[in-house]
Amino acid sequence: METERHSPRYNAIEAWSPGDILEAMIEGQFAAVAAVRAARPALEKAALAIEPRLRDGGRLAYAGAGTSGRLAVQDGAELMPTFSWPQERLLVLMAGGREALVRSVEGAEDEAEKAINLVRRCELEPRDVLIAVAASGTTPFTVACLREAKHRGALTIAIANNRDTPLLAEANYPVWLDTGPEPIAGSTRMKAGTAQRIALNLLSSLVMIRLGRVYRGLMVDLKAVNKKLIRRSEKILLELSGRSREEVRDALHRADGSVKIALLLLEGCDLDEAARVLDRSGGQLRAAKTLIETRRGPKKDA
Repeated sequence: METERHSPRYNAIEAWSPGDILEAMIEGQFAAVAAVRAARPALEKAALAIEPRLRDGGRLAYAGAGTSGRLAVQDGAELMPTFSWPQERLLVLMAGGREALVRSVEGAEDEAEKAINLVRRCELEPRDVLIAVAASGTTPFTVACLREAKHRGALTIAIANNRDTPLLAEANYPVWLDTGPEPIAGSTRMKAGTAQRIALNLLSSLVMIRLGRVYRGLMVDLKAVNKKLIRRSEKILLELSGRSREEVRDALHRADGSVKIALLLLEGCDLDEAARVLDRSGGQLRAAKTLIETRRGPKKDA
């Protein structure tokens, strides 16, 4: 496997100057970005396949072990505060469980039977999506998660850094990140990990944009649940509506912290109408505003 191969270029890396070592590792990070760019078509296809499943109420599951698993968990954890993705529609299948998030759990990545049982307990179904991540593409736990999820009809996405591996071969949508050998042979927490982090970030962000959780480049599905997020919500509404801070705060209060509902209130809707129109437009704020404008007809000259 390329990720395990010892590259002659780095044969004496420990004897190099600190600056040269850093330069070599920085080059590796650029190589990670290039690998993700090359995988852009695969990421796009995967995102477009994920969208209808999640729009239909499906759950998003991540599976992985070790560094890959921790990166997957991180991506999933960030969806709730950024896009208000429902916690009950997020599943994390991590080899070794929660303990493995902060330290290595020996042998956990080889426990294929536990992976199968975990997927069964989660009761994955055809509406659901599983994103499985493994640098090697052969990790028994991760491959078993993907196989069982696919057997149950869930959509499967695989992200791996070695081509022609079981994880990629069996996924509905494989994403190969060609990062090659590491400056420290086999240490896939380096450029392989960086490429995985970028790919996961791009994939989930594109899906959330497609689901209408972004409007004019802003996080309009943000839920104002603490002081920082309240300030951010107010700033978003001030920018989108052009109204006063007092009006924005009142709308946000009436909308129970929902930026989308608050914006529609500021556009002249009442609370019931705002919720109804937003639901009819599938949560797409742009479509909701167009629907409201169509209902009201063209503005008459004064």
